[in-house]
Amino acid sequence: MKKLLLIILSALLLPACADKEQYEQAVLAEMQKEQDVKDYKIDPEYMAKCVVDTSSSKMPGIFALDTKRMTAYRNYAKMLTLSSSKDPKKTLEELRTDFGSAKELSDAHNNYTESLMECYTAVISETDGKTKEKESQ
Repeated sequence: MKKLLLIILSALLLPACADKEQYEQAVLAEMQKEQDVKDYKIDPEYMAKCVVDTSSSKMPGIFALDTKRMTAYRNYAKMLTLSSSKDPKKTLEELRTDFGSAKELSDAHNNYTESLMECYTAVISETDGKTKEKESQ
């Protein structure tokens, strides 16, 4: 019985991890292209983790394995790769459908952008604090 439960749980966890990882990879790709990340010498992986964690907290779903959250991860990843799509218009229409409406797509984009700005503020403040500590020593 325990083995069956473990197998079922594993089967549920793998897709959830894959959806989140796909979103993390999409965010990382964006961070590697961000000029501000380069200018401020921010580690793209650190910034990507911050953005994923911050934006995830405002996504639908109660916890990471919630089906709504897993769907949100997929949709957010698709949203971030829109510019590299072969048919951006078609992908945009699919995103509107996937998110439920143009407003919900807009809300998701706002969540991502706000999370990005919050992370810039936090990471730059953290870096400034470390620089001031070194100068005072």
